[in-house]
Amino acid sequence: MDLVFHCAAILFDLDGVLVDSTHSVARQWRIWAKEHNVDPDQVLQIAHGRRTQEVVQLLAPQLDAEAETRKLEAREAADTAGVALMRGAIDLVRSIPDGKWCVVTSGTRHLATSRLRLAGIPIPRVLITADDVSHGKPHPEPYLKGAELLGIDAREGLVIEDAPAGIEAAHVAGMKVIAVPSTYPGAELKQADAVAESVAGVRAERYADSRLVIHVDSLC
Repeated sequence: MDLVFHCAAILFDLDGVLVDSTHSVARQWRIWAKEHNVDPDQVLQIAHGRRTQEVVQLLAPQLDAEAETRKLEAREAADTAGVALMRGAIDLVRSIPDGKWCVVTSGTRHLATSRLRLAGIPIPRVLITADDVSHGKPHPEPYLKGAELLGIDAREGLVIEDAPAGIEAAHVAGMKVIAVPSTYPGAELKQADAVAESVAGVRAERYADSRLVIHVDSLC
């Protein structure tokens, strides 16, 4: 089913949308969970799409969350096995004018830039990371800040996400969301406005007034 959206800019999540890093993330969280006697399955149920610091605070409040975040994200940045560009990601990014897209990620700036460079994706003018906000997804602050720095009304932004926490954050910010079932199955992403088979199923066209028309090969 072909769906069409109109927007002023696209705000991309990073992991699971532009970069396939799911296995690296899961590996490092499982190692961390074992080190601290935390149920790894419980960790992975909530970790994707959330800031590391907030996951640590939720599951191991006795630990120094900032120190654990630095350790975990340094390990993730070094763990490049299996980390790759998502199919269709670079073509989609290149089709969007500079200044009309950004990345909004729950990872730190170091981790985000490491993964973007590894995948060969240009670092955008606007990059919102865990270091830039007081509240991570599912709070709307990251996407609201992305819209602000892009210079658009948040309601004119279109988000591409792979996690329920990100979908919730975008919707609370007033944005439409296209989800891709890379980290979670499509059945868990139905709160999105569309679920594409992959990023390769999303195409951007420019309008004369600098707005974008987005076509989605939607699963639902």
